[in-house]
Amino acid sequence: MSARADVVVIGAGHNGLVAATLLARAGLDVVVCEAADVVGGAARTETPFAAVPGLRHSTGAYLLGLMPPELIATLGLDLPVLRRNPHYALPAPAGSTLPSVVLGADAAANAAAIEAAFSPADARADAALNAELDQLRTDLAPAWLAEPLSIEDTAERYIRPALRETFVALCRGSVVDHLARFGFISERLVAMYAITDGISGLTAGVDDPGTGHNFLAHNMGRLPGSDGTWMIVRGGMGTVTGALADAARAAGAQVRTSVPVRAIDTTAGVVSGVETDHGRIDTTVVLAACDPFRLPALVGDALPADLAERLERIRRPGVTLKLNLALREVPHFPALADSPGAGATGGATVHLMPGEDRPLEAVRAMWADVQAGRLPRYPTFPTIEWYLHTTVDPSLQDAAGHHSSALFVQSVPHVPHGSDWETELPGYVAHLLEVCDRFAPGTTASVADTLALPPSGIEARFGITGGHIHHVDNTVAFADRVPYATGLPGLYAGSAGCHPAGSVIGAAGHNAAARILNDLSVTDLGRGKQPGT
Repeated sequence: MSARADVVVIGAGHNGLVAATLLARAGLDVVVCEAADVVGGAARTETPFAAVPGLRHSTGAYLLGLMPPELIATLGLDLPVLRRNPHYALPAPAGSTLPSVVLGADAAANAAAIEAAFSPADARADAALNAELDQLRTDLAPAWLAEPLSIEDTAERYIRPALRETFVALCRGSVVDHLARFGFISERLVAMYAITDGISGLTAGVDDPGTGHNFLAHNMGRLPGSDGTWMIVRGGMGTVTGALADAARAAGAQVRTSVPVRAIDTTAGVVSGVETDHGRIDTTVVLAACDPFRLPALVGDALPADLAERLERIRRPGVTLKLNLALREVPHFPALADSPGAGATGGATVHLMPGEDRPLEAVRAMWADVQAGRLPRYPTFPTIEWYLHTTVDPSLQDAAGHHSSALFVQSVPHVPHGSDWETELPGYVAHLLEVCDRFAPGTTASVADTLALPPSGIEARFGITGGHIHHVDNTVAFADRVPYATGLPGLYAGSAGCHPAGSVIGAAGHNAAARILNDLSVTDLGRGKQPGT
């Protein structure tokens, strides 16, 4: 294959497809090269269970929460999002006297539930926390669709004066320090927030700097009707990337699967083409929508030294395990039997927390295990976000009525000390299911099949270096993330490793495309002024 394009996009994940759509609409000849045989990156709907071949399932990304509604409108997408109601269930283990709580769309009912489970002071603290988050979410939203600034300059440009110091301290500090400002009494409630949004996807513990930024990023949901919560997409996350691929093709972009890019060529210090398994494509613009840690191997000595140094400085190994499950029936949680809403089934998202009455201590012990390469085991088991999406989206079910479920497990060692995941995974999967049995008896017996993805499995399945689901850890914020313009003329980055954060957001693809269009003389379709100069 020998061809020419104005822009070659490496990777048909959601960011690459967003960028391809916008660049093609601007009149550029765009070719997207995807190494896998399907589009979507980690946002896919698959049928991954050999024992239950008809059950459809989101194997990587599970929810859509952070894609800006302005971007959705710009792209002209009509995404069938479904609200989880309730969206949060925190059960105690079966037989425990610890409080449990279920939260949904009714704010007054949520306040009453928190007051009943914990205390009136906790209900007031929760209201104050969420009121402040709503203000920060509103203020920060425009910054997500613009070039990043430093944290301090972002505060000055976008955040209302009364919250600027709070914003800077939150982005630079720890999630537990931020939560301490609100006067929570219940450590269980503090841990609930710190775990769910503070350390999710991070290679960090709850006390580490930057976990506050991850907490803020996870609370930037602005989808219509969501009230800040994350939503299920009917048909799984492949619905999102399928719609984006359709938009890219409709705009004139070529989206080619099973076309790995092996090298980015340069001539006289500027991009001149890419080498694929099927031949060369001549181009003066390459957008790397793949994870940024692939760039040194793709570019070689032409990679600017400051970018190479930045990549090494922000590199973190992945410590998330995804245990995808095919279940014969919905689990039942005895501790939630008297809860309003979903009752004993808990709804679409259930959170399992270690430590019982001292959860933060248990989470800190869990992180110490992970840092030492030990697999956390009961009672300091890793925190688990348990998804049961077919309770909201039955379209995923097979003819026999199996349920699509998943355990988002945070945290595990990147590599178990003195061993490897191939050796340890079967026993640890059994252990995680035993933990589930403590909250929902009979879970293990209900499992029809599993697909377990430790960090090495995430890397192998989705092509993400190190298996880090955010590409770049969300403790790294704003202008400290990977820049859109790399410093090598013609080479741009536009993945989850760029501003604003890791997740299915699409803003990085939008912003990288905007930078390319700004740098190019578009009327010359990339054949005049060299980009990035």
